[in-house]
Amino acid sequence: MTEPPKTRVSVAGLGAVGRELVQRLGAGINGMSLSAVSAADHEKAKRTLDELGVDVPVLTLDELEPVSDIAIECLPAHLLPVLAESMLSAGKELIVLSAGALLKRPDLVSLAEQHGGRIIVPTGALLGLDAVGAAAEGEIYSVKMTTRKPPIGLAGAPHIDSQHLDVEAITEPTLVFSGSARDAAGGFPANLNVAAALALAGAGPERTQVEVWIDPSVTRNTHHIEIQAEAADFSMTIENVPSENPRTGRITALSVIRLLRKRHAGLAVGT
Repeated sequence: MTEPPKTRVSVAGLGAVGRELVQRLGAGINGMSLSAVSAADHEKAKRTLDELGVDVPVLTLDELEPVSDIAIECLPAHLLPVLAESMLSAGKELIVLSAGALLKRPDLVSLAEQHGGRIIVPTGALLGLDAVGAAAEGEIYSVKMTTRKPPIGLAGAPHIDSQHLDVEAITEPTLVFSGSARDAAGGFPANLNVAAALALAGAGPERTQVEVWIDPSVTRNTHHIEIQAEAADFSMTIENVPSENPRTGRITALSVIRLLRKRHAGLAVGT
């Protein structure tokens, strides 16, 4: 019997998450093949691929679509539309890690619907995203997320810079933001994609309330979520071990790998 063709997967961005994905895809995932990568510095990307023992081409963002059935976005948030427009216009799938950027570009969802493309936001650092989505099939009364990160995990965020905060000078837990998930996504585009994913799955970006704390006493990125809904009231807390990039937890890449494995699994648990 002829083996069905494998799903071609490309990875856009070779930061901590992108490198983990490339390594695991290169090692083999049932039904998947790594087709290409993209990175701003092509020579550095080629050296990274050599170190990982992976032999695929390094392409520009607009060159990924012809060689991809699925593209995984691991980019700075402002680059998402470049990849999204080409993939979605061709009716293909895009796995988005910069979920906060979707709050600014709802037209990308419309583009996907118009051309038969699909945007997938993985569970990532958010424990219980399935439960939030299930609750959203009924009425959600309130959603609040409290995030605590060590100072280095929030260094350089636009909101922090606009407040002229010296994160290294903070010696006790300090509330640095309180507002909607939409505003949080704008103030912390590389730090709080989890808030955007929560909002997209649940009550929406305006009704999802977010607090952000710089907390020198924690070593892990910690998210505590409280939901009150028609179907259930529940809370959840997750402490994510940071990756090489302190803004991102190690579980983010693993969440994408699990998503890919489920596509060809005989048993898929969770929606």
